[in-house]
Amino acid sequence: MIIEIRKYTLKPGKRDDFIAFFSSTNGPALRDAGMKVSLPMRDTEDENVVHWMRGFETAAQRDAIKDAFYAGPVWLNKIEPVVMPMIESYEASIVETSADFFALL
Repeated sequence: MIIEIRKYTLKPGKRDDFIAFFSSTNGPALRDAGMKVSLPMRDTEDENVVHWMRGFETAAQRDAIKDAFYAGPVWLNKIEPVVMPMIESYEASIVETSADFFALL
């Protein structure tokens, strides 16, 4: 399993808005696209940072699902215009595990 551990630094005061939108719209859309997605997690040291994870069975599946999602109308019309203005920067670490991490939660 391929897991992305994502860290988003949000613009000041946007963390609660980001989490609400992610929980109601972005997260479900990512799941509908075929990704396994965690809930967003608040950083305990920086009030502008959120962490979340998403998982894929293989690297090839990751590429295919991400390509389709980010080129599609849900991302382009419904999510990107709302979420991207909230984000200052983001980074992702990609790790691999032999177990279905999300099934263990």
